[in-house]
Amino acid sequence: MIDGPYLVLAVLGAVVTAVMAGVFCAFSVLVMRGLAALPPAQGVAAMNAINSSAMTPAFMVLFLGSAAVCTVIAVVTFVLWPDHGTVHLLLGSGLYLCGSFGVTVMANVPRNEALMKLDPGTPEAVTYWPAYVRGWTRWNHVRAVACTASAVVYMLAMV
Repeated sequence: MIDGPYLVLAVLGAVVTAVMAGVFCAFSVLVMRGLAALPPAQGVAAMNAINSSAMTPAFMVLFLGSAAVCTVIAVVTFVLWPDHGTVHLLLGSGLYLCGSFGVTVMANVPRNEALMKLDPGTPEAVTYWPAYVRGWTRWNHVRAVACTASAVVYMLAMV
């Protein structure tokens, strides 16, 4: 079992990644389903409004703060190489940093930027909307699963 500062880091990592898993899961199973049920022009307008308002300090602190916590855990673990939990701590960090942060940067944000460029009432927006919803939601599921796995692995480090 890990102890001392590693225990604190593992608990913190488990908490922040679990919270992010909840955010992504709720978005996939509630928000995106609701938006997909709207007429395309309304769905595009609503999603663009959500994406614009998502840049709040609270969300950014949670999202970027989680990445910072996972980075600190990975660096400290790699440099100091504890007797117990090393693999779990590194894996938990990798799952979040690649499966959540990386997917956000590489898959979700580019889709958001493309959608933001479209006027909701145009034929281009109406055509793009179903593909956007499918692709964005699929990648959001990946983020939710990666965050959940990260939280579970961090918890296993404490055993």
